[in-house]
Amino acid sequence: MSAATVPAGTPVAPPAATGKPGRDRYLDLLRTIALVRVVIYHIFGWAWLTILFPSMGVMFALAGSLMARSLARPAAAVVRGRIRRLLPPLWVFALVVVPMMFALSRQPVKEDGLWWFVKLAWYVFPVGAPPFPRSSGDQAGLLEDTWAVQAAGPLWYIRAYLWFVLASPLLLRAFRKLPWATLLAPLGLTAVIGTGLVTIPGETGDALSDFAVFGSCWVLGFAHHDGLFKDVPRYLTVSLASIVMGFGLWWASGHLTADGWDLNDIPLAQATWSLGFCVILLQYAPSWQELPGRPARFDRLVTLANNRAMTIYLWHNLLILATIPLIDLLREIPYVDAHLGSAVEAGYTLLMTLLIWPLLAVMIVAVGWVEDVAAGRRPRLWPDGRR
Repeated sequence: MSAATVPAGTPVAPPAATGKPGRDRYLDLLRTIALVRVVIYHIFGWAWLTILFPSMGVMFALAGSLMARSLARPAAAVVRGRIRRLLPPLWVFALVVVPMMFALSRQPVKEDGLWWFVKLAWYVFPVGAPPFPRSSGDQAGLLEDTWAVQAAGPLWYIRAYLWFVLASPLLLRAFRKLPWATLLAPLGLTAVIGTGLVTIPGETGDALSDFAVFGSCWVLGFAHHDGLFKDVPRYLTVSLASIVMGFGLWWASGHLTADGWDLNDIPLAQATWSLGFCVILLQYAPSWQELPGRPARFDRLVTLANNRAMTIYLWHNLLILATIPLIDLLREIPYVDAHLGSAVEAGYTLLMTLLIWPLLAVMIVAVGWVEDVAAGRRPRLWPDGRR
């Protein structure tokens, strides 16, 4: 990781196997925080949350570390296993969302013709962008007419994750031979295609941009797994990470969008800030077999979130939309409409925040068990670690 300890071009040896590793509860805690932050961001839309905790970069870094650990086994079997665990939850999601698109709108056929049906294959194996209508239903309906856009929002992550899984055997080999070049190459690619220097149109450009923006975070997970942070003085790591993060904020300040400091809209700032942030998180990473102290209070929640991460991530946007008609039902109550109508309106997003968690709990019970089936485990309704 560091120029002082790992010169460019120097092969990095994989760590020796030490038996079957257990779960790292620090990484589990980070993943839970990342998921909660994603849900809160999609309710409130606060741009500063992308700076406070860059969830997507953290999730890719954690996934990269786990992928490196798995690749101690034959690569083909690992990739097949990851894909097998990824796809069934997506298929269940598609079985609900795609029929809703047809039921509420004919626009997909009008816009793309028969090609739209061909692109439905991306719901089966999402190396491309699954199609969805920009407008579906009507504004006066149960769901707002942009529901499909919002419901499909999380699918970019599924596509990027699949790309990283497929590329990981090659990426890990490259990292262990040329660690610096492999770590920094995605940043270089982001500087080219994420700044407008070179424009790649359409979904291909979006997919390449996502791969580039979070590629360094994924490779950083390799460094964490291989134990390279232990060989680097913390002051040096933190100093370099701070410089990278400072550059990200500086770049963002000159490229603000209509959403202000939302790093999701500023690829190079997102890439550099996320990388530096993850470097610091992983440099100071303890190795927890159990959550200590105050975090231990949330042990079951952390266990549940990690066992149902795909379910939470795939469904949370659609469930956020589902809170809207539920809140609107309050206005059908005469007393509420007459005396609390303004309070309901003022606290709308707070009510959405309160409702989303029980809705997610219902979805976890309803379809979360598919994650167990995909992983070859016994199906469980509420896997929070209780026996």
